[in-house]
Order: sequence, then C-alpha cells, then structure tokens
Amino acid sequence: MLAAFTFNTAENLPVGLLQLISRSLRVSQSAVGLLVTGYGLTVALASVPLAHVVRAVPRRHVLTGLLGALVVSSLVAALANSYWLFLAARLLTALAQALFWAVLGPVAVGLFTPRVRGRVVGALSVAGSLALVLGVPAGTWLGQQNVWRVPIAMLAAAGCVSWVTIAALFPTSRPEEEPAAYGTRPHTRRFATVLTSGALSATGAFAGYTYLSTFLSDVSGFSPSIVSALFVAFGVACLAGVSITGALLDRFPRSALVAAVATQAVGMFGLYAAGSEPAAAVAFLALMGGALGPVFMTTQNAMLECAPGRTDLALAANSGAYNAGIAAGAALGALVLTLAGVRITFLAGSLLTVVACAVLLCERLLPHGRTTARRRCRLGTQLRERS
Repeated sequence: MLAAFTFNTAENLPVGLLQLISRSLRVSQSAVGLLVTGYGLTVALASVPLAHVVRAVPRRHVLTGLLGALVVSSLVAALANSYWLFLAARLLTALAQALFWAVLGPVAVGLFTPRVRGRVVGALSVAGSLALVLGVPAGTWLGQQNVWRVPIAMLAAAGCVSWVTIAALFPTSRPEEEPAAYGTRPHTRRFATVLTSGALSATGAFAGYTYLSTFLSDVSGFSPSIVSALFVAFGVACLAGVSITGALLDRFPRSALVAAVATQAVGMFGLYAAGSEPAAAVAFLALMGGALGPVFMTTQNAMLECAPGRTDLALAANSGAYNAGIAAGAALGALVLTLAGVRITFLAGSLLTVVACAVLLCERLLPHGRTTARRRCRLGTQLRERS
C-alpha cells in the first residue's frame, strides 16, 4: 500500500509543482506539463512488453528492482539541474510504474484466500487514491514552503521503506507457481470486454477531467480558491468510492464494475446538463469523483478472474489500455474544447462512458462461453494445489 501510494504520488506531483519546476529549470509550463503526458504514454506502451520480459523472474526480485528504480529516479529528479535530466528521471519512474501495477495485484492477492481478494484490491486502490487526497496536496504545500526538490526527494525515502520491507520479508517463488498467477475463471471474451470498456471509460473521463478547472471557473462560476477546494473534494469522493466498492467487490464483482461506469456517465452528463448551477455542479462532481477510482479498481479485479493466461500480463494490458485511454481522452478533450467549448467536453465524455457501459451490459446478455479444456485442466490443478 505504501508503494502504491508513493508511485501514484510520484506520477501526479509535478502537476502541483508545475510553476516551481518551470521557473527552476527555466522551461515553459507546457514543457513541464509534457512530463505528465509522456509519463502516461510510457506506462501505456511499456506495460505489456516489460511484463512479458520478466514473466519468469521471481516477484520478490521484480518488486525490489522496481522500488530501487523508484528510489534512484526520485533522487536524480530531485538533484536535476536540467530539463532533460529531469525528463530522463521521470521516464525511469514511468517504466517502473508500468511494471509495478502488473505484478502488484497477483502478488498481493496471492497472499490471501480467493474469497477476500476484492478487499485486497480495494485496500491497494485506497492507498493509490490517497495520493490524490493527501500525497499531491501535501507535496505541493511542502514544495511551496521550501523548494520543489524536497517533496520529490521524500518519495525516495518512502520508496526505500517499501524496498527494505519487501526485500527482507517477501518469499521467493517462481511466478507461475504463485496462487494468483492465473485467472480463477479464464474467459477470453470477458477479458476483451473489460479491456475495451475500461479504455472507453478512461477516454471519456479524461476528456472532461483534464479541463475540469476551466469548466468549474467558466461554466459553474467558482473562484480560483473554491476550484482548488473542489479538487480536494473530488479526491475525497474518489477515496470514498474505492472504499465502499472495495467492501462490496467480493460479493458483487460484475455489478460493481457496471455500477462504477454507469455512475461516471451520470456524473459527467449531469455536469454538462446542470453544471452552470453551483450546487448541481458540486453534486455531479462528487458522483464523477466517486466513480473514477472504482472503474480502474473493478477492471483490475476482473482481470484477476477472467485473465485467459497469466494474470500479470492481463493486468499489464489493462493498465496499458487505461493509460492509453487517459492520453486519448486528453487529446479528444483538447479538440472538443477548441471546436465547441469546455462544456461539450463533458457531453463527449459522458457519451463515451455510456458506450463503455453498453459494452458491459451486452456482454452480460450474451450466453456465457466455456473455457477451453486446457484452461479447465490448469484451473483444476491450481485449485488442488491450493487445497
């Protein structure tokens, strides 16, 4: 959980320190903003290839290597005196995070019985969401009080704690022999459906979320100070959403995914339709925030169930698809913003999210296919080994 918190804080902290980094490195704010875009694209492109390369390496070695990379890259970023060195450090962090989310799920849930795996995924998602509620605001404040290098260096300290803990306590075993190495109910069609709906949901969400501050200022009429407070409220709603969903995920895994995507669609369409009213804007903003975290969490949980092969490769594909959706959503939002205005970005985002929801519902209406004999045999072997 500490490692998840640290990685998510590292990913988003430059947003809060944008102006400080820009002045210190003598580059434009747009150039610093590209660090966030480049980070997401790196994660999207590198997740599956990296997971494939290390598929035979014991997870203990992989995790300690990734956390070591996080520590080194954070220290290099904190000491960087040029934009290009800072960029190289960021890309190293992105490569580590691309693989981290692929191996974290199977490693963590494999330590527990299958009946509580949803709660384990929920706990990891809570830690990741805390990065937006606590990590980024605290890091931004600390950077403003001192220099921007201090909070980035502190990420290295947090990563070092996780590195030492895992290196000292985590067992070493072959990846294919771990309890959660393969899906509990392999299903190729379900895998493709979840992957598609997750990417569409991310594209829809970030078509609007990328320009949320502009929407709240220009459409809802909030002052800059209130907009900042609403971003914190958005993060709190996200944290509440993953906490509630995590508690129910083991009992209602499929319904939780559909409910999260549908809630996101309602929140985004409500902002488009009634966002000019401040009270309505706050209410629908909370709905959108309460769904954003659970969408990714429930797709990750579904991958642990329906992965047609190794779960680490399935989770890497899911993370890559989601980050590709983030990048596509930001680009789509920029196009819509230019052509039709910021309000329409939320309409476009809500329509894409409705399509994602329709994909999930159509899959549920189709008759369930059967896993192949080979997969049934492999699953039976895994269950016998666990018993």
